Amino acid sequence: MIFGEKLRNERKNKGWSQEELAEKLFVSRQSVSKWENGQNYPSIEIIIKVSDLFGLTIDELLRSDEELKEKVIQDSKQLAYPKLKFLFDVLFLLGIVLLIIKIGILIINKWTPFDFTLFGGSFLWNFGSLILMIGAGIGSSIVKDKFKED
Repeated sequence: MIFGEKLRNERKNKGWSQEELAEKLFVSRQSVSKWENGQNYPSIEIIIKVSDLFGLTIDELLRSDEELKEKVIQDSKQLAYPKLKFLFDVLFLLGIVLLIIKIGILIINKWTPFDFTLFGGSFLWNFGSLILMIGAGIGSSIVKDKFKED
């Protein structure tokens, strides 16, 4: 039995309309209708809620429909490395911030009577932003390639 048929049967066994099920899942009635007719599939979050509502295991819901199983696998791959991607994004932005600070200080020292000193050594200010941005770009590329492999 495919997911849509199983959902319709379980909903009818509970005596619920599509509208009532939609309210319990916080979705539209049209979404429930599309799931039942096989025109669309729910997200993994909705599948978990359906599992809880009807007392079914997620395995029972997924194994009944090969297309749904593939959709859930693809969706989960997109979320595979969000923390790692966030880390590389932060490192890249940190490199940009270092570069902007250095350029700002150089401009201030050149065009004003102020003489600000960049603490932390010349290596940090000359190469730190470059290292952070290149490292973040390489890391991000590796994560992207890893996603394509999976």
